[in-house]
Amino acid sequence: MVARTGEPSNSLLRIPDMKETLLKVYLQPKSSKNEMVGPYRDGIKVKVTAPPIEGKANESLIRFLAKEIGIPPSSIEIIKGHHAREKTLRILGTVVNGQFDFKKKIC
Repeated sequence: MVARTGEPSNSLLRIPDMKETLLKVYLQPKSSKNEMVGPYRDGIKVKVTAPPIEGKANESLIRFLAKEIGIPPSSIEIIKGHHAREKTLRILGTVVNGQFDFKKKIC
């Protein structure tokens, strides 16, 4: 669908009033367990057991955070840092208010 100004219409791509949160994550792959370590720099540090090969650590990060937050993995997208340890994630459909349980560890 194209608007009269020649620009594409975003009405099909964005749902009005959908909440969106950007979260900065420092990822440590090949850890002994999956866990949220705690605040780190201007985001959080997360450890995952998956190796940083062929996107396995990224997939593991998304699945782990989705389980922690209680949302489907499809609601989390890596928007920056696909091949780096420092990543920026977009989380749709929920507002992450910074209250993560850093003592809870999920294996």
